[in-house]
Amino acid sequence: MRTTSTIGRIPVRDVHPVVDGGRRPAKAVAGETFQVTATVFREGHDAVAADVVLCDPDGRPGPWTPMRELAPGTDRWGAEVTPDRPGRWTYRVEAWSDPLATWRHHARIKVPAGIDVGLVLEEGAELFARAAAGVPRKAGRAVVRAAAAALRDDELPVRTRLAAALTPEVDAVLARYPLRELVTASEPLPLLVERERALYGAWYEFFPRSEGTPDNPHGTFRTAARRLPAIAAMGFDVVYLPPIHPIGTTHRKGPNNT
Repeated sequence: MRTTSTIGRIPVRDVHPVVDGGRRPAKAVAGETFQVTATVFREGHDAVAADVVLCDPDGRPGPWTPMRELAPGTDRWGAEVTPDRPGRWTYRVEAWSDPLATWRHHARIKVPAGIDVGLVLEEGAELFARAAAGVPRKAGRAVVRAAAAALRDDELPVRTRLAAALTPEVDAVLARYPLRELVTASEPLPLLVERERALYGAWYEFFPRSEGTPDNPHGTFRTAARRLPAIAAMGFDVVYLPPIHPIGTTHRKGPNNT
């Protein structure tokens, strides 16, 4: 019996695709891109974000894929993912609070209006310093640290300090290495990834016994194999063998049969 998972601080509901409530796997083929969607919301006005995590057949999670809100105000999020090899995968949706997105929204309003400017810039400096700690050195850590330093620099004009934290370069680094809080994950859902041939194909129903020779009228698998190139030449790529039963068996009478 499948149990109901506890709802976290940021609920993740109605994840799709899902088959039979997650008791059976969704299906794809290697290299096929499909969309994962979920309803994600939270209380209050702070920004929320979400991503999809694919785990390969060895149980290793891959890089998470950022989700986007599919229609503003609907709380419905989605992202496209692509498993790259056959096997039994899983996927889950992670939702999280985005404190930097919340800060950016407030800062763009309060700083130009002269509201709590010092407090807003100091809060931003703390957030950017925390974010920099999670960025690898070669992936732009110095860029995020420079933004934190500019926010703290009282000798710079206020607008310059704010602008230093809102550059495209800083945004690009933090898009790859965001500061995530209150991370809540959905239950893992199964995904069966098959060969591309499983997606489509032309099937040929093949009776091996019909492929005999003059010396052996009843065909065997060995004699039937000679027919495969001709079947492929007709455009078929799958051979279907119907159930095989013995030929010439007789009904054996028992002591009560007449």
